[in-house]
Amino acid sequence: MAASLLALAVALLVGAGFGGVDRGAAAPVETEGGEVTYGSVIKLMHEKTKHRLHSHDVPYGSGSGQQSVTGFPEGDDSNSYWIIRPTPDSSSKQGDAIETGDIIKLQHMRTRRWLHSHLHASPLSGNLEVSCFGGDELSDTGDYWRLEIEGSGKVWKRDQKIRLRHIDTGGYLHSHNKKYNRLGGGQQEVCGVKEKRAENIWLAAEGVYLPVNGSK
Repeated sequence: MAASLLALAVALLVGAGFGGVDRGAAAPVETEGGEVTYGSVIKLMHEKTKHRLHSHDVPYGSGSGQQSVTGFPEGDDSNSYWIIRPTPDSSSKQGDAIETGDIIKLQHMRTRRWLHSHLHASPLSGNLEVSCFGGDELSDTGDYWRLEIEGSGKVWKRDQKIRLRHIDTGGYLHSHNKKYNRLGGGQQEVCGVKEKRAENIWLAAEGVYLPVNGSK
């Protein structure tokens, strides 16, 4: 299964790159460490609970009614892969390293929708709802997240703790052990909160990491 997912990710990266990307660039590779780059297909692991950031084509039954986002307990589910994209006004390109303070977008690999937030209340805790929205041809600033690296590091690496802060609402991407009964499988709520907490911290986990370009 891992080999088939890798092949799928490579096909997506080569066939659906950013505008202006050299499609003859170096092939994607899986790494145990090193820098996280634009265009990589990764899973984000919640540090506190070890759940992966996850989505699927199931709408919320309240709030926005958009595609739901959860924390998933297993590391081998293909619905937990996200493609890291720059914002349209950025000069960053596929393979560039990502620095603290950069604004990024996360595109759900399977449904092509964007990790999104807004002022709707999340279903279980009443915090800021986090959903998936839009698609390849539809996106807005509700899909923008600022990378904040914990500690002194400037460039995002796989072993670094990070936070993602939503541009429009100021909420940090957050999860906790509040579980959904209707979804099953031990899936837990993902939401946004405006305070820095231990439950805001994430790590880059499994994925296909593009080799880093030269200087940006």
